Amino acid sequence: MTDPVVLLHGFTQTASSFDPLRQALALRGIDAEALELPGHEIGQGPDRLVVGSLGDGADDIVRRMSPPTPRAILGYSMGARVALQIAITHPEALRSVVLISGTAGIDDPDGRAARRAADEKLATRIEQIGSDAFLSEWLAQPMFDGLAVDVDMIAARATNTARGLASSLRCWGTGTMDPPLWDRLAEIEVPTLVIAGARDTKFVGLGRRLAAGIGSNARFVAVPGAGHATHLEAPDVIAGLVADHLGI
Repeated sequence: MTDPVVLLHGFTQTASSFDPLRQALALRGIDAEALELPGHEIGQGPDRLVVGSLGDGADDIVRRMSPPTPRAILGYSMGARVALQIAITHPEALRSVVLISGTAGIDDPDGRAARRAADEKLATRIEQIGSDAFLSEWLAQPMFDGLAVDVDMIAARATNTARGLASSLRCWGTGTMDPPLWDRLAEIEVPTLVIAGARDTKFVGLGRRLAAGIGSNARFVAVPGAGHATHLEAPDVIAGLVADHLGI
């Protein structure tokens, strides 16, 4: 048995959000370790705030990976940004990478600034209305229209604090990838699988660009019928792709 695959969740999620995927992976003989990201259940102080940059977060995840041997890592959305950062700055820590609904950042400086401003506005709204009300608004977005929302999922996400979620947007939002990582993708030498839901056309384009930038050791897969949260909409499909990627 290989060391467990490290799983990094997305914004507003928790480690338990990976339970369906972990179960699907287990059926294929793959163990998985889901880590909580700062701003979501863990962080400094009672409000679980994110402290530091995305690069600092990558350093922290590498320290928390146990056992500390080269591991396979899978990141979704915000978690994919962290996983990508790890792949570039800590290549010794990884043996393979899976990126779901990920990006290497925003090319245009004005675009990055606009995204930071938008995320600041969103962070302020979270603090004003609270995490429960914000979660309802967040999941009502079109990119999640294929996601089945159940009571347990909402309850798990509701454990996140408003200040914690706001801090993750301010510190780890896409606009904070400055400079973006597109020009460094070729540094990734480990096998990399890039996944997006076929209905999520924005991230299909970003996924194709990620795989092309990484090079011959990367491939892109669009999951038919799935949207942004592909690992929640089609955990069995994702598990099969991961098993194939790992040669299991």
